[in-house]
Amino acid sequence: MARLGRLIAVGLGAVGAGVLYYSNDDNRVLPVLHAAMKSDLQPAPSTKWDWNWDKREPAFLVRPSDGGEDDIRFKNEVESARPTATRHLLLIRHGQYNMEGKTDRERVLTDIGIEQAKVTGDRLVALNFPYQTMIRSTMTRAQQTGDYILTRMKPGSVAIKDDKLLEEGSPYPTEPSHGWKPEVNVFQAGSRIEAAFRNYFYRASNRQKEDSFEIIVCHANVIRYFACRALQLPPEAWLRLSLNHASITWISIRPNGLVGLQYLGDSGHLPLELLTR
Repeated sequence: MARLGRLIAVGLGAVGAGVLYYSNDDNRVLPVLHAAMKSDLQPAPSTKWDWNWDKREPAFLVRPSDGGEDDIRFKNEVESARPTATRHLLLIRHGQYNMEGKTDRERVLTDIGIEQAKVTGDRLVALNFPYQTMIRSTMTRAQQTGDYILTRMKPGSVAIKDDKLLEEGSPYPTEPSHGWKPEVNVFQAGSRIEAAFRNYFYRASNRQKEDSFEIIVCHANVIRYFACRALQLPPEAWLRLSLNHASITWISIRPNGLVGLQYLGDSGHLPLELLTR
């Protein structure tokens, strides 16, 4: 009786998985298998993690060693500069708003947007983190979202800061473009949003002894760009991500500089009738 041939699964990257068949009577792997494994359909090599992405790697913060006995001083200073706390950033997209408004003042939250903000506030309270600060974009819809979130929290429990750098805009040229036409000059808004990233994304200092939790209320484009930058993914990929209104994106920055994405656009706390994009 003839024996059945063998199946070999070959990963073909973006094209999908290919399955190649060859006979048991042929001990050689078909040339096409070898070609597929070496083809440009294979995933590109991954980029190594830049441990000093925030320019706060301890060895970067102290004077380099002059060699010899100075190595001891250098090692001690590096250890003293090493952080021990984690910074947690909870990025909240604003609620649904009046998109017919011609000015920012007219782009107020809808009734649905108000309810979304309140429910997200309840979710943040339920998480029971020791929030220290709420930072808000200065655009009306983000300001209102922050205000409604605060109605669900203990009065005075968090410090409030407003920041124009967090306003909506086009952070980076996209690839693929999907026909995306930025509302503002990407090279102007991009530098502003990148400045916001550098202002808020960095590991804790060695003086911070406890983990910190900050709430940042802003916009979808800003949050999507932040997520790509924080994870050291290609920044041009930001438009490939999607976020619902009043969703939560939670990013943790570890003491050693590693960054973890706990949530991306989590909106599971919102009932179905409040899910909008």
